[in-house]
Amino acid sequence: MTFVNSIFTWFMKKRMHQIELFVKYPHDVQDEVFRNLIASARNTEWGKLHNYDSIFNQEQFKQHVPVQTYDTLKPYIERMMKGEQNILWSSEINWFAKSSGTTNDRSKFIPVSAESLEECHFKGGKDMLSIYCNNKPDSLIFTGKSLALGGSHQVNSLNESIHYGDLSAVLIKNLPFWAEFYRTPDMSITLMDNYEEKIEKMARATMEVNVTSISGVPTWTVVLAKRLLEISGKKDLLEIWPNLELYIHGAVKFTPYREQFRKLIPSDSMYYLETYNASEGFFGIQDLSNSEEMLLMLDYGIFYEFLPMEHFGEDNPKTLGLADVELNKNYALIISTNGGMWRYMIGDTIRFTSLSPYRIQITGRTKHFINAFGEELIVDNAEKALTKACAETGAIIRDYTACPIYFNEDEAGGHEWIIEFEQQPSNIEAFTDIMDDALRELNSDYDAKRFKDMALRRPVVHIAQEGTFYNWLKGRGKLGGQHKVPRLANERQYVDQILAMMKTNGF
Repeated sequence: MTFVNSIFTWFMKKRMHQIELFVKYPHDVQDEVFRNLIASARNTEWGKLHNYDSIFNQEQFKQHVPVQTYDTLKPYIERMMKGEQNILWSSEINWFAKSSGTTNDRSKFIPVSAESLEECHFKGGKDMLSIYCNNKPDSLIFTGKSLALGGSHQVNSLNESIHYGDLSAVLIKNLPFWAEFYRTPDMSITLMDNYEEKIEKMARATMEVNVTSISGVPTWTVVLAKRLLEISGKKDLLEIWPNLELYIHGAVKFTPYREQFRKLIPSDSMYYLETYNASEGFFGIQDLSNSEEMLLMLDYGIFYEFLPMEHFGEDNPKTLGLADVELNKNYALIISTNGGMWRYMIGDTIRFTSLSPYRIQITGRTKHFINAFGEELIVDNAEKALTKACAETGAIIRDYTACPIYFNEDEAGGHEWIIEFEQQPSNIEAFTDIMDDALRELNSDYDAKRFKDMALRRPVVHIAQEGTFYNWLKGRGKLGGQHKVPRLANERQYVDQILAMMKTNGF
C-alpha cells in the first residue's frame, strides 16, 4: 500500500503545474473558458435564442443574456428532465442533481453533463488531494480508506435514461471503478436513504477500517463521530482511526465547529481542508494550510461574474469580470457552466481576500441576511461575532439561527437568536453582550441602528436544548448533508417554528 500511495501522490502533484498555470494567467484562462462555453452551446436552443453566433466578447454576452435565476431557467430544465436534448447544453444530459436549498422548500434540479462531471466535479475532487499532497509531501493518505459522509443518496429515475438524486448520489453513481477501492463504507450503506439508519450502519461498518481521511458537512460528521465513540467506548476518533490525517469540509462555516473537532481529533498534525462546491459546480479549494480562504478554481469549465451587493435586486444589474473585482467587497456569485446554467445567480455571496492569486471567502447567501432595519447583517458578521463570544466565555456552538424582532408600539426592533451549544457559555448575558459589541465593531450599519437602542435593541438569545435543530430538521424531512440550518433569515418563519417546538417540549 505504501508503494501505491507513492504512485498516487506523485500523480496528484503533477496536476499542481496546471493549477500554477491558471494562477499565473487567470484572465487568459477565464477568457478561454468563456469562448469554449459559447462555442459549445452555439447550436443549442438557448444559444440560438440568445444569438450566440454574434457573441464574441464578454460584454456582448451580458447584452444578449440577462442574469438568470432558477425560476427563469426552470422551464428549460423541466423539458430536459422529460428527455429533450440540446436545450441548454449541447451534449446529452441524463443526470440532474437535486438541490433543496435552505430558504425555499421547492426542489431545484441542476443539469449534470458529462463535461461538468469530468471537468468540474471530479477534477475538483482530484485537485483537493493534489493540493493536499503538495502541501503535505509525507502524506500516507492512500494507504487507507476515505470516508465520505454525503447527503441522502437515493437515486430516482424519471424514465429509462433520465435520473436524479442529490449531488452525492450522482457523483457516486458515476465514479470510475477504481475509486471504489479507496472509499468506505460499501455502496449498500452509502446509498441508504434513511439518514438515521445510515449513520448507525456507517458507524458500525467503519469502526475496524483504516480510515485516513473524512469528507462531509461538519454538522453530520459530528453526529457520526459521537455515535462511533458511543459504540466503541473510545474517547476520541484517533483511538478508532490512528492514521486519520485529513478532514475535508464545506457547505457551512467551519469556525463554530473547530473546538468540537479539536476534542474529537486531538492532534496538532490533523489537516483541515475547506472546499466550495455545490450542485452547480466546484468553485474553490483551500490551498494554504491554516487559512480560511480558498483558491478560486478557474479551469473547471465555469465562467465567473460578480455582482456588487449594493446593486443586488436592480433590474439588469451590472456585473464585473475577474479583472475588475476589489478586495473585501461583498459580491453575489454568477456563473455560466458546462452544464448549461447561463449567467445563473447561485445565491452565494463571496469576497476576495487576494487578487494575486484570486482567493475568496464565502460570506453568506443572497437570501441569508437580516436587513429588517437597514442593518445589513450577513452570515460572515454573525460567524465572527459568535467566535469572539465563544472565545471569551468558553462556549462551543453546535448550531444557531437568527431573525428580526419587529417594531411594536412600545419597543424598538431587534434580533432574536436561538443557539444550541455543545458547551454553554459561563454567562449567557456576557455572551450576548460580547456578540452584540462585536457585531457593532464589524458592521457600521448595525452599530448605527444600535445607537441608544433607537432602532435596534440588545439581541435576545435563547439557549436551545440538545438535539433541537436535529429534531427540527427531522420534522421537516430535511435530515442529511444537503440540508442545513438557515443561519440568518429576514423573516420569522424558522425561529417561530423552533420556538414553538421548544415550548411544546417544555423548554
